[in-house]
Amino acid sequence: MSPAPAPLVIKVGGSLFDRAASIAVIIRESRRPVLIVPGGGRFADRVRRLNLSEDAAHWMAIAAMEQYGWYIASHGIRETGAVAIPGEPRVLLPYCFMRRVDPLPHSWDVTSDTIAAWIADRLGTDLVLLKSVDGIYRHRVLQEQVDRPCPCSEVDPLLIPFVLEHNVRTTVINGRVPARISQLLKGLPVMGTVIDTRF
Repeated sequence: MSPAPAPLVIKVGGSLFDRAASIAVIIRESRRPVLIVPGGGRFADRVRRLNLSEDAAHWMAIAAMEQYGWYIASHGIRETGAVAIPGEPRVLLPYCFMRRVDPLPHSWDVTSDTIAAWIADRLGTDLVLLKSVDGIYRHRVLQEQVDRPCPCSEVDPLLIPFVLEHNVRTTVINGRVPARISQLLKGLPVMGTVIDTRF
């Protein structure tokens, strides 16, 4: 008998709004214990343009994550407000929980990337970031591994320092390539970037 697959926190980037339905199907059919953290996407982008105070922008951006979470959930994955490892895939609606614990700085340096990392750290799971890029690039070269903080545009500025400090193994892959999501959920090697000092 093969061991049960390890639980995961998977953040579905807001740039994948047009692929959310197909991504939800892949995750749902895997039946792996996955807690999906929604990005902010177009909702958060609107907040960013309003030039609000950092506190107001922080909570409105998390409310934007919740809106995207409902959208993902509408494609057949049940929602939850609990930061807990689920028995089967669930979509986290993070607003009420985050208001209660308020664990991160209120800044645009902290986006749904770092919020997802904080949740993975709390649950003791690996983290997967689904983006619209193949991974993290340096000098236009895709990096298989990142083991120290570095400037990059693919993730928020606090993500890499946070996951390295807290030993949250993080994989960044292209959510626009369905086969890569399926392979990762099966525990197979996949093209992307691993952020970890252990390799």
